[in-house]
Amino acid sequence: MTQSYDFAQAPGHLIRRAQQIAVSVFAEHLAVFDVTPVQFAILNALIDTPGTDQVTLAARVALDAATSGSVIGRLEAKGWVRREPSPRDRRRKLLWLTAQGQKAVIAMAPLVTQVQSLILQPLQAQEQQQLMDLLAKLVHAQDGS
Repeated sequence: MTQSYDFAQAPGHLIRRAQQIAVSVFAEHLAVFDVTPVQFAILNALIDTPGTDQVTLAARVALDAATSGSVIGRLEAKGWVRREPSPRDRRRKLLWLTAQGQKAVIAMAPLVTQVQSLILQPLQAQEQQQLMDLLAKLVHAQDGS
């Protein structure tokens, strides 16, 4: 008889579980805004780069173009994002936060900071830094950056 693979100790499984936990904590603390971590990432990126195009924004937040398009559509429906064709190339869509979107991002930011602390709370300060360093190293190595 063969033994099953110890999936519970697999890096991919643990990373996925950690991500599920992070999303759950985020959703719980930002429920009043009805926003996902991916939506917040897009909004937050737009606050720094208004008028950026949809493809560049997708790359900045590590999303594929199709996913970013649907997320941006939902943010547009909420009245938080404005999407317009570029005057130079009408196929290219440029994005801005609306005044309402900017207010929402500013209101969410302290809660997002709190969520990040809560996610790491079970770890001691040195472990938190070590985890962040290792995650950054893993992501950068896989991204090739």
